[in-house]
Amino acid sequence: MNVYVEGVLALMGINILLALSAYAILATDRLSLGNAGFMAIGAYVSSYLSVNLGWGLLPAFALGGLTAAAVGLLVGLPVLRLQGIYFVMGTLAFGEIVRTFFQNFEPTGGAYGMRGMFGTSLGMIYACVAVFLALFLAYGMARAGLAADAVRDDDEAARSIGINVVAVRLLSFAWGALIAGVAGALFAHYALYIESGNFNFLVSANAVLFVILGGVQTVWGAVVGAIILSLLPEGFRFLADWRLTAYGFILVAVMALRPEGILTRGMLRSLRRLLARTA
Repeated sequence: MNVYVEGVLALMGINILLALSAYAILATDRLSLGNAGFMAIGAYVSSYLSVNLGWGLLPAFALGGLTAAAVGLLVGLPVLRLQGIYFVMGTLAFGEIVRTFFQNFEPTGGAYGMRGMFGTSLGMIYACVAVFLALFLAYGMARAGLAADAVRDDDEAARSIGINVVAVRLLSFAWGALIAGVAGALFAHYALYIESGNFNFLVSANAVLFVILGGVQTVWGAVVGAIILSLLPEGFRFLADWRLTAYGFILVAVMALRPEGILTRGMLRSLRRLLARTA
């Protein structure tokens, strides 16, 4: 496999994890633009552990993700009290605070960034994707997953049947933060150099876009959206300066024709029935 293809596949795997992190929060009817902040926490914490303290990749990644999850719990407590656009702006502000913090935090390189990480493998990236997908599928079939669906569909009705809406949303927020933290750790150890600009607002916006384009009704929509939007810019390279125009045109066309996203639950049910008949 040549370096270019490997790079595209690695970025696609990391984007799938970012999409899953955004989906975890969107699945409870909350749109977060702070996932880049959690990604930065995972990236910098894991890099500091591996470069400065000599930790191995797996424990560094684990602590990076857990640190992001812990921050997610702390941030989620006040932010989840906000509604609508105020919640979106609160998470956006959090992401910018984290980015600015690492831009000025000298132990992790400050504005000069951090280097010296040793590389992770393409296989490790997709092993993480497989693990989190499996956990999502198990979660979706469990009682907690049904509670999250109820909160997304109608939080007042969910409260009326005894579901703790705040707890469901807080745990989903921390779960999304953990996945974003792991994605950041993988990115840092694949790119081998990070700086605060790698974790700007557009990273969070893209993560949400992956889910909205693919379909928020199912976790597979997040995966499909991340794959398509990772490959589209590469497929349009032959258009040179016009490739982003074509990219934007296709996004607008898909959202106009499929406002519910590419994949829906009904489509997946139909696909399962079709596969069952042909088996």
